Amino acid sequence: MAASVQNQIPDKPALEGLEAKWDAAWRDQGTYLFDRIRAAAAGREGVYSIDTPPPTASGSLHIGHVFSYTHTDIKARFERMRGKTVFYPMGWDDNGLPTERRVQNYYGVRCDPTLPYDADFTPPFEGGDNKSSRAADQLPISRRNFIELCERLTVEDEKQFESLFRQLGLSVDWTQTYRTISDDTIRQSQLAFLRNIERGEAYQALAPTLWDVDFRSAIAQAELEDRDQQAAFHTIEFPFADGSGTIAVDTTRPELLPACIAIVTHPEGPHKHLIGTKVRTPFFDAEIEIHGHHLAQPDKGTGAAMVCTFGDVTDIIWWRELRTTTGESLPNMTTIGLDGRFLPEAPSLVSGADARDWYAESMGGKTVFSARKALVEKLQETGDMTAVGKPFNHAVKFFEKGDRPLEIVSTRQWYIRNGARDAKLRDELIAHGAGLAWHPDFMRVRYENWVGGLTGDWLVSRQRFFGVPIPLWYALDENGERDYERVLTPDAAMLPIDPTTDVPAGYTEAQRGVAGGFDAEADILDTWATSSLTPQLAGGWKRDEELWNLTAPFDLRPQGQDIIRTWLFSTMLRSTLEDDRAPWRNAAISGFIVDPDRKKMSKSKGNVVTPADILASHGSDAVRYWSASSRLGMDAAFDPQNPTQVKIGRRLAIKVLNAAKFVLSFPVPEGAQVTHALDASMLAALDAVIRDATKAYENYDQAKALEITEAFFWTFCDDYLELVKERAYDQTDIGQASAALTLRLALSALLRLLAPVLSFATEEAWSWFEDGSVHTAAWPEPLGFDGDPAVLSAASEALIGIRRAKTEAKASQKTPVARAAIAAPAAKLEALRAAADDLRAVGRIAELEFSEAEAFAVTAIELAPVEPVVGEDN
Repeated sequence: MAASVQNQIPDKPALEGLEAKWDAAWRDQGTYLFDRIRAAAAGREGVYSIDTPPPTASGSLHIGHVFSYTHTDIKARFERMRGKTVFYPMGWDDNGLPTERRVQNYYGVRCDPTLPYDADFTPPFEGGDNKSSRAADQLPISRRNFIELCERLTVEDEKQFESLFRQLGLSVDWTQTYRTISDDTIRQSQLAFLRNIERGEAYQALAPTLWDVDFRSAIAQAELEDRDQQAAFHTIEFPFADGSGTIAVDTTRPELLPACIAIVTHPEGPHKHLIGTKVRTPFFDAEIEIHGHHLAQPDKGTGAAMVCTFGDVTDIIWWRELRTTTGESLPNMTTIGLDGRFLPEAPSLVSGADARDWYAESMGGKTVFSARKALVEKLQETGDMTAVGKPFNHAVKFFEKGDRPLEIVSTRQWYIRNGARDAKLRDELIAHGAGLAWHPDFMRVRYENWVGGLTGDWLVSRQRFFGVPIPLWYALDENGERDYERVLTPDAAMLPIDPTTDVPAGYTEAQRGVAGGFDAEADILDTWATSSLTPQLAGGWKRDEELWNLTAPFDLRPQGQDIIRTWLFSTMLRSTLEDDRAPWRNAAISGFIVDPDRKKMSKSKGNVVTPADILASHGSDAVRYWSASSRLGMDAAFDPQNPTQVKIGRRLAIKVLNAAKFVLSFPVPEGAQVTHALDASMLAALDAVIRDATKAYENYDQAKALEITEAFFWTFCDDYLELVKERAYDQTDIGQASAALTLRLALSALLRLLAPVLSFATEEAWSWFEDGSVHTAAWPEPLGFDGDPAVLSAASEALIGIRRAKTEAKASQKTPVARAAIAAPAAKLEALRAAADDLRAVGRIAELEFSEAEAFAVTAIELAPVEPVVGEDN
């Protein structure tokens, strides 16, 4: 046996090439495949299922992906070794706005749904980035041609992603993958949405909508971010309708004066006596009223503000809540179109032919900037604008992936109820979140704050192209207009469908778009409306009920902290609505990767690090070590110029290989038993490490588990190996068999303890003396040897002291010692005497003396005289 082991060990173990070698072996051997038969036999509690984040297939992976996905993989490997059948799928999030933008830039095209399909279409270029290209410079193509390009590019991106994840060593079952735009996915996503409609959870409404004028799409609350933008207060004088004077109003958006429908002030503010008074909009001469509302800020500007439809989200609140003195709702006077330009005709409130003509000529069709400039000049000319303040910065709403501030326009959209206006549903969402085990626990507060702060239902329709079609049609009345009360839905058996090409039951294609016929819903579902179903997509909901029952609710949702409000919340919502339960048992939240200046890495800041070079330069185990060293929820700094933690990880991985080779050089005799106190001491200390590391892994604290294991590994290598190697070499020593067996037992346990992190080095070393994969081997259990850990601790301390004494004497560590004396407290002396023979051997000490003292110390060391070499001059 020993000879065959030796033949498998390379002369110079190295990390290079291990990723390719073992990825191929794992693939060939099916090491990480989900064993359906074994899972079915064990039942749900024998399965550990992971709702893996599907990375967005629109570009390249960055170091943050490596960081967080490694955390998940470590847990997967641990649970697999603990005997669970691990369900570890991978999805690709390939629909939505990021993919569309990448396709536009990559191929130099844009979608124009009015164009016909070109079966022979070739894009103007391929492989470019073209980020600065304006839409006007991009070639318009049909919707079908555009979608084909999206599918082509995402498939190529996904191949690159899988290759990198394999190099990283993710123990994913690559036969369990899904795409968020496949037929199965579209069917399940459409089915879930139709069930939301049936239960009254999804509805359509014409309402003010946050709108991105570049993407030409509605934006949901969860996709918003505030960015500082420069603005200035413009003071406008509004004359009272009775001619008795004016009230000054400050606004940062004077261009919305044609859409001004009211003035608002605080009920207890300086203008409270004017509430109910009628005023007229300067120049445009619309009669409006002054209202009181608690959201008005009496100390901001003049204490009075314009209510316009719509300048910001507060305008929406005022528009909904305010009533005129006669009890009427405020009108909706839209001025800005879906393209971000002012509509050609003035709102109906504007009176006077001159004002309407001026609006059409000077504002109609203009951008917000140009319209503002024209109106400011006009109001200064008429004397209605009395001041323009100094510029200042304030927060403005943006789509998180957009480049221009959002506008608010009135559109008809689809919504899913999310608890914003339903206290019962909100309480259920909070309760399900409370029942979830959060790692770390403080992340729960972010979820609860988000749920408690929702202001509107979830807007799920998007005016885009590459995504899951909303599976609906509308009946057309006798005038060919949509009858929104007659929504036509397909039977579940028809799914998946595209309503722009498929026909509802009872109609023919000839009736599309004609009076008395039907019209297709052209919008798609928000990408989060599909991503919110990742447990269902991966677990076979309504597709493979056996798999669904074996995996749901999932054991783990791993994800970043920045998408708690989007992905985690939306998945929780869909599961609550569909199954009245949380979709998982645990949520593991990773921190951010920050640069050396502690700034979050992002593409917009230009400080993103791509992992390919780091993996190639240092090896995957080194990068996995760096990832594992950070606790969940904690941010980690990464300096690509000096990746200190990565270098430490590489050193550890190399040491694993070298230590394994050294340990395996000592054959274990048949019938060997652990007989020495030092050996039993080390194994007893190892038992404590196994217990503590196991508990840490169970608690999702891979950093603590690694810290405990790594510290002991270095003690094992630097102290125990040195202490016993002379005995292990000496075949005549009665303790040789004990040393060899103890080394082998420790190596086996340590390789398994380190396997979740150093997946390649441990597999390589394991293959030198064991059959099968270390990653499917049983997790180590305490061996239960009756040893005293104090023996190893005391012997290690003594070894350090002896080495130091030799160093101070400027002698080699191999220099023989005639006599050494060690003083120690009584309790430690007993432990030292148990290891005396090994200390004498490793220190080359002829005579070793012990004495009792209050503190440990090497009190004397006498080097043996060096024998002169024959023929050497004295």
